[in-house]
Amino acid sequence: METELDINQKSTVYRAFQLAKIPIIIALILTPIRFLLELIGLPNSAIFIIGLLWLTLAFAIYWGTKLYNTKHAYLLLLLSLLIYSPISRFPVALFWWIDTNWEIGTHYGLYFNNFGQALLNHIGYGSLVQIIPGFILGSITIAFMSNRKNEIQKTNTLEDE
Repeated sequence: METELDINQKSTVYRAFQLAKIPIIIALILTPIRFLLELIGLPNSAIFIIGLLWLTLAFAIYWGTKLYNTKHAYLLLLLSLLIYSPISRFPVALFWWIDTNWEIGTHYGLYFNNFGQALLNHIGYGSLVQIIPGFILGSITIAFMSNRKNEIQKTNTLEDE
């Protein structure tokens, strides 16, 4: 029989997955677009902005504004990032494999000698590169929004008196 704690934990993970679902879809579409733009010859400086880190930071701010008034906001933010980041990075490892097998010459094929290294670095290390700054920025957003809400409530209370 499930306890209330089990139900709350499941609902928290479910909510985090729901928050991460659309960003995952966007990331899974964005990475092939970036790969194709590089294939047609756009320089990295032009397509740099189309990257998973920028997308993660944008979603962290979005989640922070959406979650600041929620119980366990920081936990939900962290869980959403933990779900989103590794899944969003898998296409990067896949494009490493495509690039190295067909010797295409994009930036995806650089640095690693085998698919295991690419998986570990793109999904493991790459996820940390997204999770850590995403959590910091999302946490700052939550704190800012919470503080702003408190200031508005104080102002309204003073006006009512």
